[in-house]
Amino acid sequence: MRQARILGAGVAGLCVASELSARGVAVTVFDPAPRPGPHGCSWWAGGMLAPFCEGETAEAPVVRLGQEATAWWESQGVEVVRRGTIVVALGRDRRELDRFARRTEGHDRLDADGLAALEPELAGRFDRALHFPAEAHLDPRAALAHLRDRLERAGVDFVAGEARADGPTFDCRGLAARDVLRDLRGVKGEMAVLRVPDIRLTRPVRLLHPRYPLYVVPRGDGLFMLGATQIESCDRVRRVRSVLELLSAAYALHPGFGEAELVEIGVDARPAFPDNLPRLQRMGETIHVNGLFRHGFLLAPALARMAAEAACDGTKPELMHEDQN
Repeated sequence: MRQARILGAGVAGLCVASELSARGVAVTVFDPAPRPGPHGCSWWAGGMLAPFCEGETAEAPVVRLGQEATAWWESQGVEVVRRGTIVVALGRDRRELDRFARRTEGHDRLDADGLAALEPELAGRFDRALHFPAEAHLDPRAALAHLRDRLERAGVDFVAGEARADGPTFDCRGLAARDVLRDLRGVKGEMAVLRVPDIRLTRPVRLLHPRYPLYVVPRGDGLFMLGATQIESCDRVRRVRSVLELLSAAYALHPGFGEAELVEIGVDARPAFPDNLPRLQRMGETIHVNGLFRHGFLLAPALARMAAEAACDGTKPELMHEDQN
């Protein structure tokens, strides 16, 4: 393959462009927007590279393929923080922590002193926790901007507009590809960005709760990204109840969040197939790269690698579906 076009400049499209460009393919990326921004669900991602935590509910390929992500992002020059993930539960939800531990691997059990040594801000608030030391996180918006700039310097062309598939094409349009991928659905997630200079967390923290589990991801300079909800919906409407639950859970994790400045509230609709596994699907000269669900930054590198291998080397990756005409 000497040249290819990519439809969509979200995390999937940029990762595919990176893999193809590294193989010497002349790449043109088409996207309706000129730059990454709030129009795309990648903009609202948590940026957690946490394959072992995702193993609580995800299938084995997510855990296995997700372990490629940290090294891949670092190889692209993206700043990745390797400090692991902390998982805690309130006293009344201790069983949730035990259940989480049974369903995952790659963690160390911490007592109150061990937790305080890693995250002093949580000292005295929780008497035990799980630490996943091999996990990491990144800033999704900075990663998207960096990857876009890196690709432009490498000679990848970006066209602000839509294009039909013509010749070798990689369709990475997310939910917009429902016009072709009929079983693609939207899973809504809501998030908030808070500024709390007095809280100093150095790694993502997950607070388990039977109804609304929370994750908090530090962004630096007192900024924190909060995410929690997962709703079967394609709309991108902000709901008051979901935001209230999100902020209430953050206050339960640390009362200091009650004094936070509310910087931003966002919502996205993430593309997913019925089994919540990503998929490569070949249709004629087009390979669809889609269904990343809530694992965009975690699984896009592995999906991009497999898509490039399929197109350039003629291999059939494990997540490749048969041609449909």
